[in-house]
Amino acid sequence: MPRSVPLRRLLVALLLSCSVLVGTTACGGDDDSGASTSASPTGTSSAEAQKFAKTRFVANAGLAAGATYQWIVKPYRAGTFKKGADGRTFALVKAGLAGGFAYNRLKAAIVNAKGDPLLSKAVAPLTAGIESLKGMAAKLRKGEAGAGDVGAFENVINSVREAGKSAGAEVKDKVPSASQLGG
Repeated sequence: MPRSVPLRRLLVALLLSCSVLVGTTACGGDDDSGASTSASPTGTSSAEAQKFAKTRFVANAGLAAGATYQWIVKPYRAGTFKKGADGRTFALVKAGLAGGFAYNRLKAAIVNAKGDPLLSKAVAPLTAGIESLKGMAAKLRKGEAGAGDVGAFENVINSVREAGKSAGAEVKDKVPSASQLGG
């Protein structure tokens, strides 16, 4: 039993971090402080502004894709989310954090895409799919997510990748650090 006290403290700390992340995601959904919504950063030409929009889109979408694969898809496929699996609780907490983080970064990527006309048209149809992921972090954290929920994350990420690729902004997975997730 002495080992369970530090584990409980760790879990409580992670759950609090997750709550803060989900709270900030829910409260600041449309106002992305990490991405400028203006079409042209100060002192740059229209072409440079479009390049920056694509760069920010690729960075945000890549972080969302990396977090989804690393902490949601991979552990789900490995069976880590199943009852009785070793490390299940910790994996679920990380998945919840990753879900909130991925949702936040996907929303930021959509805002970034608005700075490039071609990219904006390519990602516009994806807004509803991204919005459907809003409550998924809590579902993952509670262990209530199933194959369909994990598949929904994968489908949205793949759609964002395809939209980016069609607009000349190829998205590659970038696994965020634990501090970026809020843990």
